[in-house]
Amino acid sequence: MLRQFAEEFKAFAIKGNAIDMAIGIVIGAAFNKIINSIVSDLMMPPLGLLIGGVDFKNLQIVLQQGKDAVDGAPAVAEVAVRYGAFLNSIVEFLIVGLSAFVAVKVMSRVMSARGA
Repeated sequence: MLRQFAEEFKAFAIKGNAIDMAIGIVIGAAFNKIINSIVSDLMMPPLGLLIGGVDFKNLQIVLQQGKDAVDGAPAVAEVAVRYGAFLNSIVEFLIVGLSAFVAVKVMSRVMSARGA
């Protein structure tokens, strides 16, 4: 049973599709880091400056202030709606979506030019 499983896994792992998928995942993870940096380090600081010198990541609506531990009473964490981080995520998603769209369009043109 275990031997058959190992043989099936080996056949799957050495197929070209599995290797291509693994390479795509690794490249996608690296691409995600680049997109995060573009949004967080290049786009959001000037945008934050335009809206009054605010770092987008820190934009939030505080629902309850946090409290430090006092005289044996436990500390209370701050409760806030962090909409700045959400806006960052939306911008990152739009850039990734646009990049994927452009990549698919380019690949479609290349494939149609090759006659495939």
